[in-house]
Amino acid sequence: MSRSKGLALLCLLPFAVFFIVFQIAPLVWVLIHSVQSQDSGWGLANFSKIFSSKFYRQAIEHSLEISFWSSVFGIVIAVLGSYSLRKVDSRLRNFVNAFANMTSNFSGVPLAFAFIILLGFNGSITIMLKQAGIIEDFNLYSKTGLIILYTYFQIPLGVLLLYPAFDALREDWRESASLLGASSWQFWRFIGLPVLTPALLGTFVILLANALGAYATVYTLTTGNFNVLPIRIAALVSGDISLDPNMASALAVILVGLMTLVTLVHQWLLKRTYHVAR
Repeated sequence: MSRSKGLALLCLLPFAVFFIVFQIAPLVWVLIHSVQSQDSGWGLANFSKIFSSKFYRQAIEHSLEISFWSSVFGIVIAVLGSYSLRKVDSRLRNFVNAFANMTSNFSGVPLAFAFIILLGFNGSITIMLKQAGIIEDFNLYSKTGLIILYTYFQIPLGVLLLYPAFDALREDWRESASLLGASSWQFWRFIGLPVLTPALLGTFVILLANALGAYATVYTLTTGNFNVLPIRIAALVSGDISLDPNMASALAVILVGLMTLVTLVHQWLLKRTYHVAR
């Protein structure tokens, strides 16, 4: 082994230690405690209780539904935004990219308070829409309100991830397709979308995982009164309702399992895309 290679491995050692201590070790701890029950000892009693309980099943359903729809809406808006940025002046493009980079970190307590001021029961936008007769009422603290809230912090992340993907669409491809008589729809169907599919699928998976694990925003907004998986895990660990870290570990394993399943489906879809297959 050369000296430079040995030095490089030595420099990577702190990162390896950090990864083991803060990634691998907590995951192993969660896996071990998920199969321990306060009543029946070792076994799958925690998982049996989760899937037989309407309360916990509702938390899983809410998490999946909110994450899915916010990711769908977020990626649609991000695609339109990323494509539009390619067509505008470079100064405006740089400003929007910088703004997206800043707002992608704008979540948690500040985001929740901002939405309460704007779309709460007495929020400025809610009052204006009521006075205009557009809506009768709007509940920010409902599932619909959370989907809107989640979509907001999904959009900047989606733009940052998708914007570089449009570099793969070369302008001469569009010109060649036009010369061959292809319409704009045919260009996107046979060239644009197949090329962008890996980036779209990858971005959707990241947005889905981002929403599934979101905690601070929904907790600040609902003070823990909305039933989603991160809220239930935190409540069982902190003892807000009942202290049961083993049940919290089982819920965490289910959350990790959902993210793993989404990632495996993403990889399977990638293998079936035209762009990757070629």
